[in-house]
Amino acid sequence: MGSRLSRSAVEEAHDRIRPYIRETPTLAVPRAALGLPAGADVHLKLEFLQHSGTFKARGATNFIRSVSIGRDGVVAASGGNHGAAVAWAARERSVRANIFVPTISSPAKVTRLLQYGADVHQVGAVFAEALEASVGFLAERDATSIHAYEDPFVMAGAGTTTLEFAEQVGGLDTVLLACGGGGLAGGAAAVLGESARVVVCEAATTNAFAAAQRAGRPVDVVVSGVTADALGATRLGALAWSELSAVDSVSAIVTDGDVLAARRHIWTEWRIVVEPAVATTVAALMTGAYTPAPDERVGVVLCGANTTFDHFDDPQGLEKTS
Repeated sequence: MGSRLSRSAVEEAHDRIRPYIRETPTLAVPRAALGLPAGADVHLKLEFLQHSGTFKARGATNFIRSVSIGRDGVVAASGGNHGAAVAWAARERSVRANIFVPTISSPAKVTRLLQYGADVHQVGAVFAEALEASVGFLAERDATSIHAYEDPFVMAGAGTTTLEFAEQVGGLDTVLLACGGGGLAGGAAAVLGESARVVVCEAATTNAFAAAQRAGRPVDVVVSGVTADALGATRLGALAWSELSAVDSVSAIVTDGDVLAARRHIWTEWRIVVEPAVATTVAALMTGAYTPAPDERVGVVLCGANTTFDHFDDPQGLEKTS
Protein backbone atom coordinates (compact mmCIF):
# COMPACT_ATOMS: atom_id res chain seq x y z
CA MET A 1 0.00 0.00 0.00
CA GLY A 2 1.30 3.46 -0.91
CA SER A 3 1.25 6.68 1.09
CA ARG A 4 -2.10 7.94 2.37
CA LEU A 5 -3.76 11.30 1.83
CA SER A 6 -4.81 12.90 5.12
CA ARG A 7 -8.18 14.48 5.75
CA SER A 8 -6.32 17.60 6.85
CA ALA A 9 -4.78 17.86 3.37
CA VAL A 10 -8.31 17.90 1.91
CA GLU A 11 -9.41 20.52 4.44
CA GLU A 12 -6.40 22.67 3.53
CA ALA A 13 -7.24 22.25 -0.15
CA HIS A 14 -10.81 23.37 0.53
CA ASP A 15 -9.60 26.52 2.26
CA ARG A 16 -7.21 27.21 -0.63
CA ILE A 17 -9.67 26.79 -3.50
CA ARG A 18 -12.84 28.11 -1.86
CA PRO A 19 -12.46 31.63 -3.36
CA TYR A 20 -12.27 30.20 -6.89
CA ILE A 21 -14.72 27.30 -7.08
CA ARG A 22 -18.47 27.03 -6.63
CA GLU A 23 -20.14 25.52 -3.60
CA THR A 24 -22.49 23.29 -5.55
CA PRO A 25 -25.98 22.64 -4.16
CA THR A 26 -27.57 19.42 -2.94
CA LEU A 27 -31.04 18.03 -3.55
CA ALA A 28 -32.94 15.67 -1.23
CA VAL A 29 -35.01 13.14 -3.20
CA PRO A 30 -37.42 10.47 -1.91
CA ARG A 31 -36.23 6.87 -2.19
CA ALA A 32 -39.35 5.99 -4.15
CA ALA A 33 -38.02 8.13 -7.01
CA LEU A 34 -35.19 5.60 -7.32
CA GLY A 35 -37.33 2.51 -6.89
CA LEU A 36 -36.05 1.97 -3.35
CA PRO A 37 -38.07 0.96 -0.29
CA ALA A 38 -39.11 3.73 2.09
CA GLY A 39 -36.47 5.27 4.29
CA ALA A 40 -34.43 8.43 4.68
CA ASP A 41 -34.19 10.66 1.63
CA VAL A 42 -31.25 10.21 -0.73
CA HIS A 43 -29.20 13.38 -1.21
CA LEU A 44 -27.85 14.32 -4.63
CA LYS A 45 -24.74 16.51 -4.88
CA LEU A 46 -25.16 18.63 -8.02
CA GLU A 47 -21.45 18.88 -8.73
CA PHE A 48 -22.05 19.09 -12.49
CA LEU A 49 -22.76 22.79 -11.80
CA GLN A 50 -19.08 23.26 -10.96
CA HIS A 51 -16.80 25.40 -13.15
CA SER A 52 -15.82 23.47 -16.30
CA GLY A 53 -18.82 21.18 -15.81
CA THR A 54 -17.27 18.63 -13.42
CA PHE A 55 -15.71 18.15 -10.00
CA LYS A 56 -12.29 18.14 -11.65
CA ALA A 57 -12.10 21.93 -11.46
CA ARG A 58 -11.41 21.45 -7.76
CA GLY A 59 -8.32 19.29 -8.25
CA ALA A 60 -6.95 21.39 -11.10
CA THR A 61 -7.37 24.58 -9.09
CA ASN A 62 -5.70 23.10 -6.03
CA PHE A 63 -2.74 21.97 -8.12
CA ILE A 64 -2.28 25.22 -10.03
CA ARG A 65 -2.59 27.26 -6.82
CA SER A 66 -0.11 25.02 -4.94
CA VAL A 67 2.90 24.34 -7.18
CA SER A 68 5.39 26.26 -9.29
CA ILE A 69 4.40 26.28 -12.98
CA GLY A 70 6.95 26.01 -15.81
CA ARG A 71 7.53 28.74 -18.38
CA ASP A 72 5.50 26.86 -21.01
CA GLY A 73 2.52 26.40 -18.74
CA VAL A 74 0.75 23.16 -17.91
CA VAL A 75 0.18 19.90 -19.75
CA ALA A 76 -2.57 17.40 -19.05
CA ALA A 77 -3.79 14.15 -20.58
CA SER A 78 -7.48 13.53 -20.18
CA GLY A 79 -10.60 11.81 -21.44
CA GLY A 80 -11.87 15.38 -21.66
CA ASN A 81 -13.12 16.45 -18.23
CA HIS A 82 -9.75 16.78 -16.50
CA GLY A 83 -8.48 18.64 -19.54
CA ALA A 84 -11.39 21.07 -19.42
CA ALA A 85 -10.78 21.66 -15.72
CA VAL A 86 -7.06 22.26 -16.25
CA ALA A 87 -7.77 24.56 -19.18
CA TRP A 88 -10.25 26.56 -17.09
CA ALA A 89 -8.00 26.75 -14.03
CA ALA A 90 -5.03 27.71 -16.22
CA ARG A 91 -7.03 30.45 -17.92
CA GLU A 92 -7.98 31.85 -14.51
CA ARG A 93 -4.27 32.30 -13.78
CA SER A 94 -3.29 33.36 -17.33
CA VAL A 95 -1.27 30.15 -17.79
CA ARG A 96 -0.96 28.32 -21.10
CA ALA A 97 -2.55 24.84 -21.26
CA ASN A 98 -1.74 21.99 -23.66
CA ILE A 99 -4.36 19.26 -23.36
CA PHE A 100 -4.00 15.74 -24.79
CA VAL A 101 -7.23 13.77 -25.25
CA PRO A 102 -8.01 10.40 -26.89
CA THR A 103 -10.07 10.29 -30.06
CA ILE A 104 -13.05 8.82 -28.13
CA SER A 105 -13.51 12.08 -26.21
CA SER A 106 -16.93 13.57 -26.85
CA PRO A 107 -17.18 16.59 -29.18
CA ALA A 108 -18.81 18.54 -26.33
CA LYS A 109 -15.68 18.10 -24.21
CA VAL A 110 -13.30 19.05 -27.01
CA THR A 111 -15.38 22.14 -27.77
CA ARG A 112 -15.19 23.22 -24.16
CA LEU A 113 -11.40 22.85 -24.16
CA LEU A 114 -11.16 25.15 -27.15
CA GLN A 115 -13.51 27.65 -25.53
CA TYR A 116 -11.15 27.85 -22.56
CA GLY A 117 -8.27 28.69 -24.90
CA ALA A 118 -6.37 25.42 -24.62
CA ASP A 119 -4.14 23.94 -27.30
CA VAL A 120 -5.87 20.59 -27.94
CA HIS A 121 -4.04 17.47 -29.16
CA GLN A 122 -6.27 14.47 -30.00
CA VAL A 123 -4.00 11.40 -29.91
CA GLY A 124 -4.70 7.68 -29.49
CA ALA A 125 -7.86 5.68 -28.92
CA VAL A 126 -7.74 5.58 -25.09
CA PHE A 127 -6.49 7.69 -22.22
CA ALA A 128 -3.24 5.73 -21.81
CA GLU A 129 -2.18 6.60 -25.35
CA ALA A 130 -3.01 10.28 -24.89
CA LEU A 131 -0.98 10.21 -21.67
CA GLU A 132 2.02 8.70 -23.48
CA ALA A 133 1.87 11.46 -26.10
CA SER A 134 1.77 14.11 -23.38
CA VAL A 135 4.93 12.65 -21.82
CA GLY A 136 6.77 13.04 -25.13
CA PHE A 137 5.58 16.63 -25.38
CA LEU A 138 6.76 17.39 -21.85
CA ALA A 139 10.24 16.09 -22.60
CA GLU A 140 10.71 18.96 -25.05
CA ARG A 141 9.12 21.79 -23.04
CA ASP A 142 9.56 23.68 -19.77
CA ALA A 143 6.05 22.77 -18.71
CA THR A 144 4.37 21.27 -15.66
CA SER A 145 2.35 18.07 -15.91
CA ILE A 146 -0.99 17.72 -14.13
CA HIS A 147 -2.07 14.08 -13.96
CA ALA A 148 -5.80 13.42 -14.03
CA TYR A 149 -5.79 11.50 -10.73
CA GLU A 150 -2.31 10.29 -9.78
CA ASP A 151 -1.33 13.42 -7.86
CA PRO A 152 -1.95 14.28 -4.20
CA PHE A 153 -2.91 17.91 -4.92
CA VAL A 154 -5.42 16.81 -7.54
CA MET A 155 -6.89 14.12 -5.28
CA ALA A 156 -7.09 16.49 -2.31
CA GLY A 157 -8.99 18.94 -4.47
CA ALA A 158 -11.34 16.19 -5.64
CA GLY A 159 -11.86 15.18 -2.03
CA THR A 160 -13.31 18.61 -1.25
CA THR A 161 -16.45 17.49 -3.14
CA THR A 162 -17.27 14.91 -0.46
CA LEU A 163 -16.06 17.16 2.37
CA GLU A 164 -18.44 19.89 1.25
CA PHE A 165 -21.26 17.38 0.63
CA ALA A 166 -21.11 15.88 4.11
CA GLU A 167 -21.05 19.34 5.72
CA GLN A 168 -24.07 20.47 3.69
CA VAL A 169 -26.33 17.53 4.58
CA GLY A 170 -25.19 16.97 8.15
CA GLY A 171 -23.16 13.81 7.58
CA LEU A 172 -23.39 10.70 5.40
CA ASP A 173 -23.34 6.97 6.05
CA THR A 174 -22.65 6.15 2.40
CA VAL A 175 -21.60 8.06 -0.69
CA LEU A 176 -21.89 6.72 -4.25
CA LEU A 177 -19.41 8.00 -6.82
CA ALA A 178 -18.49 7.16 -10.40
CA CYS A 179 -14.91 5.92 -10.78
CA GLY A 180 -12.36 5.96 -13.59
CA GLY A 181 -8.81 6.42 -12.32
CA GLY A 182 -10.16 6.95 -8.82
CA GLY A 183 -9.41 10.56 -7.92
CA LEU A 184 -12.95 11.38 -6.79
CA ALA A 185 -13.47 8.08 -4.96
CA GLY A 186 -10.00 8.15 -3.39
CA GLY A 187 -10.54 11.71 -2.20
CA ALA A 188 -13.87 10.66 -0.69
CA ALA A 189 -12.17 7.79 1.14
CA ALA A 190 -9.58 10.19 2.57
CA VAL A 191 -12.37 12.45 3.86
CA LEU A 192 -14.67 9.79 5.27
CA GLY A 193 -12.14 7.26 6.57
CA GLU A 194 -13.97 4.54 8.51
CA SER A 195 -16.90 6.81 9.37
CA ALA A 196 -18.82 6.06 6.16
CA ARG A 197 -18.89 3.68 3.21
CA VAL A 198 -17.66 4.59 -0.28
CA VAL A 199 -19.58 2.84 -3.05
CA VAL A 200 -17.47 2.83 -6.20
CA CYS A 201 -19.76 2.77 -9.24
CA GLU A 202 -18.55 1.51 -12.62
CA ALA A 203 -19.88 -0.02 -15.79
CA ALA A 204 -18.94 -3.61 -16.57
CA THR A 205 -16.77 -2.39 -19.46
CA THR A 206 -14.95 0.30 -17.39
CA ASN A 207 -14.21 -1.56 -14.18
CA ALA A 208 -10.71 -0.63 -13.01
CA PHE A 209 -11.66 -0.58 -9.30
CA ALA A 210 -13.58 -3.86 -9.40
CA ALA A 211 -10.62 -5.50 -11.14
CA ALA A 212 -8.21 -4.10 -8.53
CA GLN A 213 -10.43 -5.34 -5.72
CA ARG A 214 -10.48 -8.86 -7.20
CA ALA A 215 -6.72 -8.91 -7.75
CA GLY A 216 -5.78 -7.17 -4.52
CA ARG A 217 -3.91 -4.49 -6.46
CA PRO A 218 -4.44 -2.23 -9.48
CA VAL A 219 -4.32 -4.20 -12.74
CA ASP A 220 -4.83 -3.33 -16.40
CA VAL A 221 -8.33 -3.61 -17.87
CA VAL A 222 -9.73 -3.19 -21.36
CA VAL A 223 -12.21 -0.31 -21.53
CA SER A 224 -15.12 0.25 -23.90
CA GLY A 225 -18.78 1.20 -23.92
CA VAL A 226 -20.85 4.30 -23.18
CA THR A 227 -18.87 5.38 -20.09
CA ALA A 228 -15.40 4.98 -21.58
CA ASP A 229 -14.88 8.64 -22.51
CA ALA A 230 -15.01 9.62 -18.82
CA LEU A 231 -14.23 6.37 -16.95
CA GLY A 232 -11.67 5.17 -19.46
CA ALA A 233 -8.66 4.66 -17.18
CA THR A 234 -7.13 1.29 -18.00
CA ARG A 235 -5.81 0.92 -14.45
CA LEU A 236 -6.95 2.32 -11.10
CA GLY A 237 -4.52 4.89 -9.73
CA ALA A 238 -2.10 3.82 -7.01
CA LEU A 239 -3.11 6.78 -4.83
CA ALA A 240 -6.78 5.86 -5.15
CA TRP A 241 -6.05 2.23 -4.32
CA SER A 242 -4.16 3.27 -1.17
CA GLU A 243 -7.23 5.16 0.02
CA LEU A 244 -9.99 2.81 -1.11
CA SER A 245 -8.33 -0.38 0.08
CA ALA A 246 -7.87 1.08 3.56
CA VAL A 247 -11.54 1.89 4.21
CA ASP A 248 -15.02 0.42 3.82
CA SER A 249 -15.30 0.68 0.04
CA VAL A 250 -17.50 -1.58 -2.06
CA SER A 251 -17.86 -2.12 -5.79
CA ALA A 252 -21.15 -1.64 -7.66
CA ILE A 253 -21.16 -2.77 -11.29
CA VAL A 254 -23.89 -1.94 -13.81
CA THR A 255 -24.33 -2.52 -17.55
CA ASP A 256 -24.32 0.02 -20.35
CA GLY A 257 -28.07 -0.50 -20.68
CA ASP A 258 -28.50 0.24 -16.96
CA VAL A 259 -26.47 3.43 -17.38
CA LEU A 260 -28.56 4.70 -20.27
CA ALA A 261 -31.80 3.87 -18.47
CA ALA A 262 -30.60 5.71 -15.36
CA ARG A 263 -29.50 8.70 -17.41
CA ARG A 264 -32.92 8.87 -18.99
CA HIS A 265 -34.51 8.54 -15.53
CA ILE A 266 -32.42 11.42 -14.13
CA TRP A 267 -33.70 13.60 -16.96
CA THR A 268 -37.32 12.46 -16.66
CA GLU A 269 -37.48 12.72 -12.87
CA TRP A 270 -35.42 15.85 -12.16
CA ARG A 271 -34.77 17.44 -15.57
CA ILE A 272 -31.03 17.01 -15.06
CA VAL A 273 -28.73 16.13 -17.95
CA VAL A 274 -25.57 14.24 -16.93
CA GLU A 275 -22.87 12.33 -18.72
CA PRO A 276 -23.48 8.58 -19.11
CA ALA A 277 -20.58 7.87 -16.73
CA VAL A 278 -22.23 9.91 -13.97
CA ALA A 279 -25.42 7.84 -14.26
CA THR A 280 -23.57 4.76 -12.97
CA THR A 281 -24.34 6.03 -9.45
CA VAL A 282 -28.10 6.22 -9.94
CA ALA A 283 -28.02 2.97 -11.92
CA ALA A 284 -26.38 1.25 -8.94
CA LEU A 285 -29.36 2.17 -6.76
CA MET A 286 -32.04 1.51 -9.36
CA THR A 287 -30.72 -1.97 -10.22
CA GLY A 288 -29.90 -3.09 -6.69
CA ALA A 289 -26.16 -3.22 -7.39
CA TYR A 290 -26.12 -1.34 -4.10
CA THR A 291 -29.12 -1.46 -1.74
CA PRO A 292 -29.01 0.84 1.30
CA ALA A 293 -30.55 0.00 4.65
CA PRO A 294 -33.79 1.81 5.57
CA ASP A 295 -32.08 4.25 7.96
CA GLU A 296 -28.91 4.73 5.89
CA ARG A 297 -28.04 8.34 5.01
CA VAL A 298 -27.07 8.04 1.37
CA GLY A 299 -25.35 10.63 -0.81
CA VAL A 300 -24.97 10.43 -4.59
CA VAL A 301 -22.45 12.65 -6.39
CA LEU A 302 -23.61 13.72 -9.86
CA CYS A 303 -20.15 14.82 -10.85
CA GLY A 304 -20.28 15.92 -14.48
CA ALA A 305 -22.43 17.17 -17.35
CA ASN A 306 -20.05 17.74 -20.26
CA THR A 307 -22.35 16.13 -22.77
CA THR A 308 -24.87 17.05 -25.44
CA PHE A 309 -28.64 17.26 -25.31
CA ASP A 310 -29.12 15.32 -28.56
CA HIS A 311 -30.35 12.05 -27.03
CA PHE A 312 -32.97 13.88 -25.03
CA ASP A 313 -34.24 15.83 -28.03
CA ASP A 314 -34.47 12.56 -29.96
CA PRO A 315 -35.40 9.63 -27.70
CA GLN A 316 -34.91 7.24 -30.60
CA GLY A 317 -31.27 8.20 -30.68
CA LEU A 318 -30.94 7.03 -27.07
CA GLU A 319 -32.77 3.80 -27.84
CA LYS A 320 -30.38 3.05 -30.70
CA THR A 321 -27.34 3.38 -28.45
CA SER A 322 -28.76 1.18 -25.72
